[in-house]
Order: sequence, then structure tokens, then C-alpha cells
Amino acid sequence: MNSYQDLKVWQRAMDLAVECYELTRQFPREEVYGMVSQIRRSAASIAANIAEGHGRDATGHYVQHLKFAQGSLKELETHLILSSRVGIASPQRVQVLMKSSEEVGKMLRSLIRSLQDGRNERTE
Repeated sequence: MNSYQDLKVWQRAMDLAVECYELTRQFPREEVYGMVSQIRRSAASIAANIAEGHGRDATGHYVQHLKFAQGSLKELETHLILSSRVGIASPQRVQVLMKSSEEVGKMLRSLIRSLQDGRNERTE
């Protein structure tokens, strides 16, 4: 594995971030500094933490950043659910994003487990 960009989990996290940017383009103008900012920031943070962790020298630091990515993922899910509940995002669109989020979460957990088991497989 030469680059974090080769990681399937990073690629999928990037796809999720793009989907979130597309969703928030339709949000009301008054949400630009609120929900739009929160969703975009947390979505981008997932892939960014995966990349940063991959660039660290020690496996422990890598795992720590993957856990930060998990936290950002849960933050994103919360903002998506809230945006649906307050009526600024369609429940159907949010459901699609939640499925993508679940997929990324499973990939993160798998990668963390493999690193913690000492296999150091950076193939997820």
C-alpha cells in the first residue's frame, strides 16, 4: 500500500463527502453557517483523518486517527438525521446517505481490528 488514496475506506469516505456536499447544495441559505457547514465539515473530516492516520509512523497513531474518523462519522450521521427531522433534507436522501455511512463505519471497524490484531493490513 503506497498511498492512503489506495485505501478503499478512504475512497468510500470521499464518495460520502461528495454526496453530502451535493445534498447540502439544496439547503436554505440561512443554513450555510449552520447545518451546511456542520455536515460538510464532519463529512470531510472522515477521509481527512483516514489520510492523516495513514501518514503516521506508528500503528497506534494510525488507529487513533481511524477512531477520530469514526467519531466524525457519528457526528455526520447526527447532523443528517437532524436535517431530516427539521425538514431541510428529504428522509429518502438521508436514508441513502445513512447506508453509505454504515458501509464506511464497517470498513473503519474492520481496518481498526486488523491493525490492532497486529496484521497491519492497510488494504481496507
